[in-house]
Amino acid sequence: MEEYNPDRDLVADEWLDLDEKERMILVEDYHRRHRIGVPNMKAHAVVHAIVENQLALAEPVVMATFARLRREGLDRHDAIHAIGSVLAGQIHSLLAGEQSSSEPNEQYHEALQKLSAAKWRAG
Repeated sequence: MEEYNPDRDLVADEWLDLDEKERMILVEDYHRRHRIGVPNMKAHAVVHAIVENQLALAEPVVMATFARLRREGLDRHDAIHAIGSVLAGQIHSLLAGEQSSSEPNEQYHEALQKLSAAKWRAG
């Protein structure tokens, strides 16, 4: 894969064949080329790549959320950002010791099921 474009569906095998660092570099390069400013490019690229990984691995809750967000009007890139915002919140809660569940994926999945395009746009 020479270039990453979050507005086009990935070929899962090609994406997953890349080293994790290569995936993050591709995401960073895309955002820089398109002058998409984010507060922390490295953190943004990590979250972006994780969501793409989850889509490439066809994780059911992530796939269902992604499809729902697209039906609600988000383009592919914004749907990745919306899911990534939930993921970033979950990571923050874990690191801050705020998670009460011993299974953090359950809380992540519950949060994704509550996510909507309208909620993300308002957030």
